Amino acid sequence: MTSELDIFVGNTTLIDEDVYRLWLDGYSVSDAVALRVRSGILEQTGATAGVLQSDTMDHYRTFHMLERLLHAPPKLLHQLIFQIPPSRQALLIERYYAFDEAFVREVLGKKLSKGTKKDLDDISTKTGITLKSCRRQFDNFKRVFKVVEEMRGSLVDNIQQHFLLSDRLARDYAAIVFFANNRFETGKKKLQYLSFGDFAFCAELMIQNWTLGAVGEAPTDPDSQVDDMDVDLDKEFLQDLKELKVLVADKDLLDLHKSLVCTTLRGKLGVFSEMEANFKNLSRGLVNVAAKLTHNKDVRDLFVDLVEKFVEPCRSDHWPLNDVRLFLNQYSASVHSLDGFRHQALWDRYMGTLCGCLLRLYHD
Repeated sequence: MTSELDIFVGNTTLIDEDVYRLWLDGYSVSDAVALRVRSGILEQTGATAGVLQSDTMDHYRTFHMLERLLHAPPKLLHQLIFQIPPSRQALLIERYYAFDEAFVREVLGKKLSKGTKKDLDDISTKTGITLKSCRRQFDNFKRVFKVVEEMRGSLVDNIQQHFLLSDRLARDYAAIVFFANNRFETGKKKLQYLSFGDFAFCAELMIQNWTLGAVGEAPTDPDSQVDDMDVDLDKEFLQDLKELKVLVADKDLLDLHKSLVCTTLRGKLGVFSEMEANFKNLSRGLVNVAAKLTHNKDVRDLFVDLVEKFVEPCRSDHWPLNDVRLFLNQYSASVHSLDGFRHQALWDRYMGTLCGCLLRLYHD
């Protein structure tokens, strides 16, 4: 008896997105098989449990071999072992470097070191994310940080060039690198209501306005080796912020500033009385935050201070978000009418970023 068999031979590497997700999530082969069975794949395909087991193991072997290439994505594009279409390559890279919101919130602002890596067991238990997935995400953060921390130029562009990530994911990684480098505190109880997106939004504003890269040039010292212009805050700018203290130290300037703001906002704020009564405390809080940024500890505590000095007082008086926006706009703009104040450009560079951050941090 003669049997006919149709055979198709190809060398394109097949990628099952669902199995890839299970592998990225840190499931073992047996757990992945169980989850695939539960999804109804045997009924849908008519496959046997043995075939499903073999198929899953085969995919896992492929992903393990691809992983070393994913550590340096340009290598995946230029290698010849795996024939993977460009769209599939992009998917593999993007999903490998994707991360869980719950995980990044636990490590954001912490040093990407062995000490933090030792905490991954606890983070896994707390978040419900498998330890293997936690390790992958942490190692990705650390890998990107190590590659770009001393590079000259745009942090986002450098990440995209070396890791081939989408614009959105590259911006998220830029925020992670920026927070890790400057060690901003994000774990305090009073900051738990803030999402990674809130912090990433603020990071982008600070990178654009408060770093050496923001001013478009390296320091005047020819011996200064500035390689990480988008990663480090501009120390000269932070030192200059002490000049803003005159706004609250000079009683006449403080009174005039309050008068200008109150005159403009009278009848426009639902919380005008509360604003008028608390103006000087709010102003001192915002200016003193600036004046203290010469110290590393105060830089690290920036978000704690903003919540304590501005967000919480306004929240306790039930300020609507729109009133916060009106106040910050007028508070910032009215300084230009203070004849005795000589640091307008410095003020604008500080408050332009701070207003954006405060509006993002304020959840009324």
